Amino acid sequence: MASERLPAVVSPYGPYAGMALHVHDLTIRGHHSETLVAAERAEAILRILGDDRTRRVSRLGRMYALSALGRVDEALRVGEELAADGAALTGPRSTDAKILADTARMLIQAGRMDDGLHRLAYAMAMLDVAPRKSLRYFSAMASLCESAKSAELFELAEVAMLNALDAFDTPDDLYRSSAELQYAELLIEWALRLEQVQRDEEAAVLVDKSMAMLRYWMERAVDSPLGMALLAVCYAKTGLHAESQTIVDELLLRMRGEGQDHEARLLHLAHGLNLRAAGELRAARREFLAADELCVRPSQRLIFQYELAVTATRDQPGEATRTVLAALHSHIRMLWQLRLDRRTMLQQAYRRVELEAARTTADLAATSDALTGLGNRRLFDRRMVSAGDAGSTLLLIDVDRFKDINDAFSHGVGDRVLVEIAAVLHAHTRHGEAAVRFGGDEFAVFLETSEHEARQVAERIRQVVLARDWNAIAPGLRVTLSMGLAACRPGETGRDLYDRADSRLYAAKRAGRNRLAAA
Repeated sequence: MASERLPAVVSPYGPYAGMALHVHDLTIRGHHSETLVAAERAEAILRILGDDRTRRVSRLGRMYALSALGRVDEALRVGEELAADGAALTGPRSTDAKILADTARMLIQAGRMDDGLHRLAYAMAMLDVAPRKSLRYFSAMASLCESAKSAELFELAEVAMLNALDAFDTPDDLYRSSAELQYAELLIEWALRLEQVQRDEEAAVLVDKSMAMLRYWMERAVDSPLGMALLAVCYAKTGLHAESQTIVDELLLRMRGEGQDHEARLLHLAHGLNLRAAGELRAARREFLAADELCVRPSQRLIFQYELAVTATRDQPGEATRTVLAALHSHIRMLWQLRLDRRTMLQQAYRRVELEAARTTADLAATSDALTGLGNRRLFDRRMVSAGDAGSTLLLIDVDRFKDINDAFSHGVGDRVLVEIAAVLHAHTRHGEAAVRFGGDEFAVFLETSEHEARQVAERIRQVVLARDWNAIAPGLRVTLSMGLAACRPGETGRDLYDRADSRLYAAKRAGRNRLAAA
């Protein structure tokens, strides 16, 4: 049976990326109920096909849809599973940062602010050094924006969103439109909070900016119920009540019927604002209460409670309603001040991440071979301490007649040979495994797999090196490897494992070199 260790990857998202991208396209357009159905089908098929990478991308889409539908606990469960996945944080930096940012948002929405900010800090640190101008970076920054917005860190959210927009130059791209709609929603939520702390002029600027973006994309017939709902709120806030009500009449009942609470909540807000402007205060109150019932986050609920208090002061003016509104203003100002505390917490978490990264870098430098970039003797000794664990397999490798290569072709050519071999070994090790250069031409590979599969890996390494066009480095150069392989036995120490692998290595040399001895 062919080994499954080295699949042919045709996309950074996995071989069957189209399935997961369809799930994400539905989410981007705001069709969250359809997203869940598509994700269920895609993940079942991808599980059968063995495409775990694409399945992971599909599960991200599922998490977004669950969150948008107000099913935060389920969304958080998916996020935690992704973050806990053994392969989840070993991919491209932007992809890993996206997962961290998304799970940070779920944690924040679930009230676990400290945990959420810590993951948000990790995501920020990863994106600081991630390649830009790519779909992955764009998507990660969009997730970072949502996470920051959940913590009401609007300034950070805007910086993230602008970085996301800067990652793509195509104005009519689906992802570009989704990012601008996301940016528009950020500005509206920010504006609503600014109104609550009596910063009306700043709020009006943000609403106008949001409305311009939304009009641009809605005029281009972008299929987004969320974009239309946001535009209805902008119209209501700027006095265009007839235009706002047209959108409400078209979408509100459908969004409620499809369970798309996020869009329905915004449409109820717009409807309430329109009714209040028309003097229908009790009907407006009914709409704000309907919106409040659909809230997921406390900050969302605060928006509608504020609108209810303002409506009450107009419906029943007097000392009682003014006192309630004043008390609410006081509470809102206190919550707004807490944003500064969260910013400080995030800065401290980011600093801790930087220190951890510095320690990791220093440790990596101390355990890395300067020539090949593989682990060095220090890492070899460290891995040997735990090499006696069940499931460990040790592969020892010598370059055949390496001294002759140095003498015949020069030490520079010898170094090139070692670097090339190191690259082959690195390509054949998975997360949790290690390739080490612990002597001049001596290598070791710690494999976390069965002896049968380890033999396949070792033989593949030998064949790759044998088939390499070494003439490109030096005419007449030929390089082969001798190998000894041993799988750990129950109760065996690392030293015993090494001795068995070493004896097999020498058996391979005595048998004529360029071979693997594994028994």
